Amino acid sequence: MGCKALFIGGIKSGKSKNAEDYTLALSHDKPIYLATNEFFDAEMKERVLKHKKQRQDSFETKEEALYLHNIIKKTDKVVLIECVSMWINNMLFHELSEQDMLDEIKSLCLLENEIVFVINDVSCSIVSENKLTRKFVDINGRISQLLAKNAQEVYNTIAGISIKIK
Repeated sequence: MGCKALFIGGIKSGKSKNAEDYTLALSHDKPIYLATNEFFDAEMKERVLKHKKQRQDSFETKEEALYLHNIIKKTDKVVLIECVSMWINNMLFHELSEQDMLDEIKSLCLLENEIVFVINDVSCSIVSENKLTRKFVDINGRISQLLAKNAQEVYNTIAGISIKIK
Protein backbone atom coordinates (compact mmCIF):
# COMPACT_ATOMS: atom_id res chain seq x y z
CA MET A 1 0.00 0.00 0.00
CA GLY A 2 1.39 3.39 -1.04
CA CYS A 3 -0.03 5.64 1.64
CA LYS A 4 1.81 4.55 4.78
CA ALA A 5 1.46 7.64 6.97
CA LEU A 6 0.24 11.22 6.97
CA PHE A 7 1.67 13.94 9.18
CA ILE A 8 -0.63 16.96 9.40
CA GLY A 9 -0.21 20.10 11.43
CA GLY A 10 0.13 23.84 11.30
CA ILE A 11 3.07 25.67 9.82
CA LYS A 12 6.14 25.29 12.09
CA SER A 13 4.34 22.67 14.20
CA GLY A 14 7.22 20.19 13.93
CA LYS A 15 5.45 17.84 11.54
CA SER A 16 8.33 17.77 9.03
CA LYS A 17 10.95 16.79 11.60
CA ASN A 18 8.69 14.13 13.08
CA ALA A 19 7.86 12.78 9.60
CA GLU A 20 11.58 12.63 8.83
CA ASP A 21 12.25 10.67 12.02
CA TYR A 22 9.34 8.33 11.26
CA THR A 23 10.57 7.75 7.70
CA LEU A 24 14.12 7.01 8.84
CA ALA A 25 12.84 4.49 11.41
CA LEU A 26 10.66 2.83 8.75
CA SER A 27 13.38 2.52 6.13
CA HIS A 28 16.03 -0.18 5.85
CA ASP A 29 18.20 1.95 3.58
CA LYS A 30 18.51 5.65 2.71
CA PRO A 31 14.95 6.84 1.97
CA ILE A 32 13.94 9.35 -0.68
CA TYR A 33 13.12 12.90 0.41
CA LEU A 34 10.83 14.18 -2.34
CA ALA A 35 10.94 17.96 -2.10
CA THR A 36 8.03 19.67 -3.82
CA ASN A 37 9.17 23.25 -3.34
CA GLU A 38 9.65 25.71 -6.14
CA PHE A 39 11.80 28.70 -5.28
CA PHE A 40 9.68 31.83 -5.46
CA ASP A 41 11.85 34.14 -3.36
CA ALA A 42 14.93 34.43 -1.12
CA GLU A 43 12.98 33.71 2.07
CA MET A 44 11.74 30.41 0.64
CA LYS A 45 15.29 29.47 -0.34
CA GLU A 46 16.36 30.11 3.28
CA ARG A 47 13.59 27.82 4.57
CA VAL A 48 14.73 25.08 2.21
CA LEU A 49 18.34 25.43 3.36
CA LYS A 50 17.21 25.01 7.00
CA HIS A 51 15.34 21.83 6.08
CA LYS A 52 18.38 20.47 4.21
CA LYS A 53 20.61 21.20 7.18
CA GLN A 54 18.10 19.51 9.52
CA ARG A 55 18.07 16.25 7.58
CA GLN A 56 21.80 16.34 6.70
CA ASP A 57 22.76 13.32 4.60
CA SER A 58 20.09 10.96 5.97
CA PHE A 59 17.99 11.06 2.81
CA GLU A 60 18.48 10.89 -0.93
CA THR A 61 16.86 14.15 -2.06
CA LYS A 62 14.82 14.36 -5.24
CA GLU A 63 13.00 17.48 -6.35
CA GLU A 64 9.71 17.49 -8.24
CA ALA A 65 7.20 20.32 -8.12
CA LEU A 66 4.32 18.71 -10.04
CA TYR A 67 4.42 15.06 -11.12
CA LEU A 68 5.30 13.15 -7.95
CA HIS A 69 4.24 9.79 -9.39
CA ASN A 70 7.05 9.97 -11.99
CA ILE A 71 9.72 10.00 -9.27
CA ILE A 72 8.17 7.47 -6.90
CA LYS A 73 7.38 4.81 -9.49
CA LYS A 74 11.12 4.59 -10.30
CA THR A 75 12.17 3.51 -6.80
CA ASP A 76 11.40 0.80 -4.27
CA LYS A 77 12.61 2.91 -1.35
CA VAL A 78 10.49 4.55 1.34
CA VAL A 79 9.55 8.05 0.17
CA LEU A 80 8.82 11.15 2.25
CA ILE A 81 6.82 13.77 0.35
CA GLU A 82 7.48 17.21 1.82
CA CYS A 83 5.13 18.94 1.45
CA VAL A 84 1.77 18.25 -0.16
CA SER A 85 0.50 21.78 0.58
CA MET A 86 3.41 23.30 -1.35
CA TRP A 87 2.67 20.83 -4.15
CA ILE A 88 -0.97 22.04 -4.22
CA ASN A 89 0.34 25.59 -4.43
CA ASN A 90 2.54 24.61 -7.39
CA MET A 91 -0.32 22.85 -9.15
CA LEU A 92 -2.53 25.93 -8.78
CA PHE A 93 0.29 28.22 -9.93
CA HIS A 94 0.74 26.10 -13.07
CA GLU A 95 -3.05 26.10 -13.59
CA LEU A 96 -3.64 22.39 -13.15
CA SER A 97 -7.09 21.37 -11.99
CA GLU A 98 -8.25 19.97 -8.69
CA GLN A 99 -9.14 16.78 -10.54
CA ASP A 100 -5.52 16.56 -11.77
CA MET A 101 -4.40 16.84 -8.14
CA LEU A 102 -6.86 14.23 -6.90
CA ASP A 103 -5.85 11.85 -9.69
CA GLU A 104 -2.17 12.26 -8.82
CA ILE A 105 -2.78 11.58 -5.10
CA LYS A 106 -4.95 8.56 -5.88
CA SER A 107 -2.24 7.16 -8.16
CA LEU A 108 0.34 7.59 -5.38
CA CYS A 109 -1.85 5.69 -2.95
CA LEU A 110 -2.01 2.78 -5.38
CA LEU A 111 1.76 2.40 -5.62
CA GLU A 112 3.50 -0.37 -3.68
CA ASN A 113 6.03 2.06 -2.14
CA GLU A 114 5.70 3.06 1.47
CA ILE A 115 5.03 6.79 1.28
CA VAL A 116 4.97 9.27 4.14
CA PHE A 117 3.07 12.47 3.38
CA VAL A 118 3.41 15.86 5.09
CA ILE A 119 0.62 18.43 4.70
CA ASN A 120 -0.26 21.69 6.42
CA ASP A 121 -3.51 21.96 8.34
CA VAL A 122 -4.87 25.24 7.00
CA SER A 123 -8.46 24.64 8.04
CA CYS A 124 -8.41 26.33 11.45
CA SER A 125 -8.92 29.89 10.30
CA ILE A 126 -11.53 32.27 9.02
CA VAL A 127 -12.79 32.08 5.46
CA SER A 128 -10.59 34.38 3.39
CA GLU A 129 -11.94 37.20 1.28
CA ASN A 130 -9.39 36.14 -1.37
CA LYS A 131 -10.81 33.72 -3.95
CA LEU A 132 -7.50 31.96 -4.66
CA THR A 133 -6.83 31.48 -0.95
CA ARG A 134 -10.29 29.96 -0.48
CA LYS A 135 -9.65 27.62 -3.41
CA PHE A 136 -6.28 26.56 -1.95
CA VAL A 137 -7.77 25.92 1.52
CA ASP A 138 -10.67 23.92 0.06
CA ILE A 139 -8.41 21.75 -2.11
CA ASN A 140 -5.90 21.28 0.71
CA GLY A 141 -8.74 20.12 2.96
CA ARG A 142 -10.13 17.65 0.44
CA ILE A 143 -6.68 16.22 -0.28
CA SER A 144 -6.00 15.95 3.47
CA GLN A 145 -9.18 13.92 3.82
CA LEU A 146 -8.25 11.69 0.88
CA LEU A 147 -4.78 11.05 2.27
CA ALA A 148 -6.11 10.39 5.78
CA LYS A 149 -8.67 7.93 4.41
CA ASN A 150 -5.97 6.01 2.53
CA ALA A 151 -3.18 6.24 5.12
CA GLN A 152 -2.47 3.35 7.43
CA GLU A 153 -1.45 5.87 10.11
CA VAL A 154 -2.26 9.57 10.63
CA TYR A 155 -0.43 11.89 13.03
CA ASN A 156 -1.56 15.34 14.10
CA THR A 157 1.38 17.51 15.14
CA ILE A 158 1.17 20.40 17.60
CA ALA A 159 4.18 22.11 19.23
CA GLY A 160 6.54 19.37 18.05
CA ILE A 161 4.41 16.53 19.42
CA SER A 162 2.83 14.13 16.95
CA ILE A 163 -0.23 12.33 18.23
CA LYS A 164 -1.44 9.24 16.38
CA ILE A 165 -5.09 9.78 15.45
CA LYS A 166 -5.42 6.78 13.15
